[in-house]
Amino acid sequence: MTENIYIYIFTAWFVSYLIRVLPLTLIRKPIENCFIRSFLYYVPYVTLSVMTFPAIIQATGSEIAGLAALVVGVLLSFFGAGLFPVAIACCLVAFVAEWLGNLI
Repeated sequence: MTENIYIYIFTAWFVSYLIRVLPLTLIRKPIENCFIRSFLYYVPYVTLSVMTFPAIIQATGSEIAGLAALVVGVLLSFFGAGLFPVAIACCLVAFVAEWLGNLI
């Protein structure tokens, strides 16, 4: 098992290196295709969402508390609340939902 760890580390390094180097070497001129430009524009947002949403739901003891905090956070953000009030409200909602879940 220990001899395979070096293969895993090298593979992870190589894939990370290719992801960073290939666009720099293969794409020399500006991208003019509107579809590809819009696709590349949204890739960071989608990647962050895919990593964040499951973590939000599973961060608490029950998935219902995480889902309630997520819904409150999305609604507050939609109505223009800032980052700090949204974070505080989500923490409070998750705390209260966990507390109520333990009482029931």
